[in-house]
Amino acid sequence: GMTVAVVPVKSLASSKSRLLPELPRDALQALSLAMLEDLIRALQATPAIETVAVATPDDRVAEHTRSLGAEALHGPDPGLNAAIDAAPGKLGLVDDAPLLIVLGDVPGARPNELQQLFEALDALAPGPAAVLAPSRDGGTSALLRRPHRALPSCFGPQSATKHREAAQELGVPLR
Repeated sequence: GMTVAVVPVKSLASSKSRLLPELPRDALQALSLAMLEDLIRALQATPAIETVAVATPDDRVAEHTRSLGAEALHGPDPGLNAAIDAAPGKLGLVDDAPLLIVLGDVPGARPNELQQLFEALDALAPGPAAVLAPSRDGGTSALLRRPHRALPSCFGPQSATKHREAAQELGVPLR
């Protein structure tokens, strides 16, 4: 079935680039918006994804998101995991709908790679399941959950391990 992708993006003013700490602030903000645009376009080009939404406290990010034809969930920053967990209600998702979460600073995502997350999910037994794409530093780049409440959001440092442990504890198959 069709699904929603949510991209949490923090305020541009607070975004730091580990890659390019020497960049001036305005160049860094432009880079952040360009990377977000690439990610939104890749999600929009992924066949399994029906709606792309960006959860952000930032006015410029929200405006840019809407200009690309994606939904902006714009409001005060409740923190990364709270922002993710509030998204399904704001988007009116039914209880059994799946949800893909992709962090806004994931560079170079390709539609075929994003689609592979859904193929991996389809290959798991019916019922609650999840597919995790870990980042190189032990975090989580992307997490696909079916249904959207199948696992708690544990984004942040070492979240790949936390998501795996949560899945194990809850008996949710995770690939």
